[in-house]
Amino acid sequence: MEPTVPSPAAKQPAETSPVKESLAPDRGLQTGDHLTSGQGVRLPDTDHSLKAGPRGPALMEDFHLREKITHFDHERIPERVVHARGSGAYGTFTAYGNAASVTKAGFLAEKGRETEVFVRFSTVLGSRGSADTVRDVRGFAVKFYTAEGNFDLVGNNMPVFFIQDAIKFPDIIHAAKWHPDREIPQAQTAHDTFWDFVSLHTEATHHVFWAMSDRGIPRSFRTMEGFGVHTFRLVDAAGKTSLVKFHWKPAAGVHSQVWEETRLTAGMDPDFHRRDLADSIDAGLFYEYELGIQVMPDDAGESFEGIDLLDPTKIVPEELAPVQPIGKLVLNRNPDDFHAETEQIAFHIGNLVPGIEVTNDPLLQGRLFSYLDTQLSRLGGPNFTQLPVNRPHAPVNDNLRDGMHQSVVHRGIAPYLPNSLAGSEGAVPAGPENGGYVHLPEPVQGEKVRANPVSFADHHTQAALFYRSLSPLEQEHVAEAFTFELSKCYEQAIRVRMLGVLANVDADLTAKVAAGLGLPAPEGTPVADVTPSPALAQITDRSWPVTGRVVGVIGTPDRDAAALQKALKAQGVVVRVIAPVGGEGVERTFQTARSVEFDAIMVAEATADLQMMVLLQEAFRHGKAIGVRGKGEQTLINAGIDVKAPGILFDPDPETIVAALGRHRVWERMPLLKPRASSAGS
Repeated sequence: MEPTVPSPAAKQPAETSPVKESLAPDRGLQTGDHLTSGQGVRLPDTDHSLKAGPRGPALMEDFHLREKITHFDHERIPERVVHARGSGAYGTFTAYGNAASVTKAGFLAEKGRETEVFVRFSTVLGSRGSADTVRDVRGFAVKFYTAEGNFDLVGNNMPVFFIQDAIKFPDIIHAAKWHPDREIPQAQTAHDTFWDFVSLHTEATHHVFWAMSDRGIPRSFRTMEGFGVHTFRLVDAAGKTSLVKFHWKPAAGVHSQVWEETRLTAGMDPDFHRRDLADSIDAGLFYEYELGIQVMPDDAGESFEGIDLLDPTKIVPEELAPVQPIGKLVLNRNPDDFHAETEQIAFHIGNLVPGIEVTNDPLLQGRLFSYLDTQLSRLGGPNFTQLPVNRPHAPVNDNLRDGMHQSVVHRGIAPYLPNSLAGSEGAVPAGPENGGYVHLPEPVQGEKVRANPVSFADHHTQAALFYRSLSPLEQEHVAEAFTFELSKCYEQAIRVRMLGVLANVDADLTAKVAAGLGLPAPEGTPVADVTPSPALAQITDRSWPVTGRVVGVIGTPDRDAAALQKALKAQGVVVRVIAPVGGEGVERTFQTARSVEFDAIMVAEATADLQMMVLLQEAFRHGKAIGVRGKGEQTLINAGIDVKAPGILFDPDPETIVAALGRHRVWERMPLLKPRASSAGS
């Protein structure tokens, strides 16, 4: 007789009991262990806990499997319709105190007061998985967790917007995003529907010029300005009001990629901006900005120097109303959980504190509805303010009950006003005497119509002001951007129509773009002389701090490289050694390094490696300083680089490198790289 063979289930050892064997403190969690929520017990490997019987596997009895898979199936929430691609960080805002002259908002008015903030940077058009470095508007949204409640300054890196009325917002976004039949192109405006809309809708002209400038392709979030876009009303302690525009000025200066860089970066590292933000904070190289305000009288006309302050397509030149710094922002802490914090943060332009009010800007008024409304579907109901990243740091008793995802356990039986039953735990509207928000009374008169004032009708003057304020090289970049984008349109009629719009701004620009498209330049009515605003130009002679800049050193690590790295690190510069192969002290190899991640290159030894030739040629074209020491000169010669060109630094000391980095690029070299037409007979 054959001996009886135990079944696999009978072989299961007794010590795998799911409830009796606690995890040993020195053992840790091992493969095959499963933990239920809130329990520190060892559970059997799923492969052995349930076995096939005569009727098949009893999978649905495995509640561990069901809970895990169910949660996995519901991990995603709807992404934002706009600004879906974003990244963020916590920081501290410190008030200078001088804003007390215009506002009673404590976080601005009290000198030295520190307020925690969360900042989210984003692109407007792309989906969550799109690239960071596309040409686009960047969101610059700041949530201040003030002692009076949350204040959200939800702005962009451009001070104007495409439209003047919120009812047109769905139209501009639908036109700018992908074509609905194919959902391409992703995260770009170089296509027919965008240029069809803006060529027909000329109030977008000023913003289009900003988007086609270098502002549309920032080097990093560290080197990007931020703007509140709209005009706000500030109220001081005595009740006096002023109209203001908010500005964020980066300590590192305003700096952008060149067009070739942004295309390369999108391919080699689509997380380029997100990575720089997180890595810089981890390294202690914090992002810094100053918050400033332009202050203008609050008179009945709500205008300043002939500029309608309620028109979001207009700026007030800084030469007319200087930006007054009122506080400093330092981003110094990365989120612990991207989804819980960066993705679930909910900004609302209606999150206001006493001393700050909105105006009747028609686009701003529409945003007051839209920001709140979008959270209801994206975050699953009205209680999104209870999420930790959205929760005010001030005490709140709002009398709001129930609803999806309610996590507060309320007390009392009287969730209504007025009542006599709630006692001390009841919600009582706060008046101005105890810090409550009370809207400033203001007279209202006039007819209720859907129409824009006459002051909204000029769509070209400020576009010309912006263009003519730029340096010649920046103007070339604008012309190249228009040419590239319009060349991607299939419909010739759209190109012709947009040239007609440009012809009413600047004749020289129109001629350059028309020549690039192979079309005749139309005659228009270009704007007459305007007074340029030097504050609008990015390329200047000014030198900026170099914290967070990156220098690549080509060569095997040696004593000189270590000394250079130490000296530059003291200035906040990151040095990365690039060598043929990896090893101790090597951060990039010849196969992984590209010019786009470096602000300058040091060549320490001779090499003829093809990948290094490409890196150096790119760095040269992109106007980056190239330092040479030892046998590095031969490497430049191998790459076909003119060693006498501007920005080639021989045996530079750290101070020379820092000076070059502080100017962002070797601007003197850039015009030399432009192709020239051959002379006749040559």
